[in-house]
Amino acid sequence: MGTKFRIIVYAPDKAEADKANKAAFERIAELDRIMSDYQPTSELMRLCAKAGGDPVPVSEELFLILNKAQEVSKLSDGAFDVTVGPVVKLWRRARRTRKMPDKEQLAKALELVGYDKVKLDFKKHTVQLAKEGMQLDLGGIAKGYAADEAIAVLKKHGLTRALVAAGGDIAVSGPPPDADGWKIEIEAADDADDKPRRTFLLHDAGVSTSGEKEQYVEMEGKRYSHIIDPKTGIGLIGQQSVTVIAPNGITSDSMTKVVMILGPEKGLAIIEKLEGASSLVVRKEEKGLDVFVSKRFPKK
Repeated sequence: MGTKFRIIVYAPDKAEADKANKAAFERIAELDRIMSDYQPTSELMRLCAKAGGDPVPVSEELFLILNKAQEVSKLSDGAFDVTVGPVVKLWRRARRTRKMPDKEQLAKALELVGYDKVKLDFKKHTVQLAKEGMQLDLGGIAKGYAADEAIAVLKKHGLTRALVAAGGDIAVSGPPPDADGWKIEIEAADDADDKPRRTFLLHDAGVSTSGEKEQYVEMEGKRYSHIIDPKTGIGLIGQQSVTVIAPNGITSDSMTKVVMILGPEKGLAIIEKLEGASSLVVRKEEKGLDVFVSKRFPKK
């Protein structure tokens, strides 16, 4: 999935921890084989190869995550959209070459984008991609789901105090024995220093942070994020960091993109409606940092 996973557990002994961790990493690898767009043989890529054709039977995991993606797309009016793959491909090239995507190629890529072009059949358990050339990108949701699944595997092995980190996405179960929760630190949104802006305790939840601090490209005097607005096909401009806390990783992972693309006003309004969800947005402006916080976000 283009990132490293890290697991921390509390267990009675090393042997039990190793056994559970091995099973959890095997589950992550299984999901990578299903959902990665970095692997040409993944189930996701095999589905995309049949875009424009008949409905395709898919695994339970792929159907589940695509259904969740559709729910987030509808909730955000398309701000989150896993069909953005053709545009992401152009921007990956732009980051390497430091040249803006060709306007004509971008326009053609945008014709393939739109969550309404993904047809899910719940009875037959099939997925149909309406247009040939469509490319799904689960980078904004799959890591959070994989972290959730790793936590579930650890629980099956009797380990109920664990943290699974996948880049900027974290899922946690019960707190460490000597604490009320896992200590989570949020990085600064700018390049001023490496000190965390916020620290809080968390258990039985997911927390994700998205930003362009490490993944961005500067072109024509502007700084573009790797996170792309599906409606314009353009990477977000400027420096910002969005953190979302939710009951699980699949929700926190996907909702960070929603808030980043919609902005604090519209994005936090959606967060407020989600049970157990909260968010922090930090933007770097010429005058300094602007901070936006939802009502339920931890104060410490």
